[in-house]
Amino acid sequence: MPGLRFVQNHFYSQRMDMVLIGGLWLDATVWEDVTGHLAERGHRAVPVTLPGQGDGNGAATLADQVAAVVAAVDAAAGRPMVVGHSAAAGLAWLAADARPEKVATVTMIGGFPAADGTAYADFFPIRDGAMPFPGWEPFEGPDSADLDEAAKESLGSRAVPVPERVATGVVRLGDERRYDVPVVLICPEFSPADARQWIDEGDVPELARARQVSLVDIDSGHWPMITAPAELARLLAEAADEA
Repeated sequence: MPGLRFVQNHFYSQRMDMVLIGGLWLDATVWEDVTGHLAERGHRAVPVTLPGQGDGNGAATLADQVAAVVAAVDAAAGRPMVVGHSAAAGLAWLAADARPEKVATVTMIGGFPAADGTAYADFFPIRDGAMPFPGWEPFEGPDSADLDEAAKESLGSRAVPVPERVATGVVRLGDERRYDVPVVLICPEFSPADARQWIDEGDVPELARARQVSLVDIDSGHWPMITAPAELARLLAEAADEA
């Protein structure tokens, strides 16, 4: 039937691979509740197991994590969307720097890319060669307001200490074509207005130079893949449609 073929062809033409990168302390399983919703919308989720965050490699480096993300981009069908949560917004941006002609869109969830020459995520104390999850006190307030105690306990028990050479690794960016890659910034515990102010004031120099940055609100705390997976999948699918 011609009409049916048109609908099928249109549906599959919108299909996009989405490379999903969890933030600090998270392994690939954090995306489990999102992947099914993406599949329902016709997209293929590709959660990345980062070296040192899910594979037991305590000696992993930032370069190892970047290589894992770039390998996922290279293996993706067509031009994928690269999605980075929290600090991993920086990994997504590094992938765009490495493959600007391959990455269709970079989507950042609750995080911003570090600038060239700065530490990737040296935020909390290092102990025994790794940066362990610091507990919930640093995340009190909007970050964790939508997590109940059971969810906090579950997430905290799954947290993987980040290898020191990942957290303190120096970001190296070199291809200015990354600024041509469209960016979607999903704003969970902060508002799009907050994000725009930080960008305009120079606090996020990489996004200040990006040529296309869309700011999208989501009613959640810092971990929407846990607390709002269906809504997050919807926003990712809409970003894919725009791409």
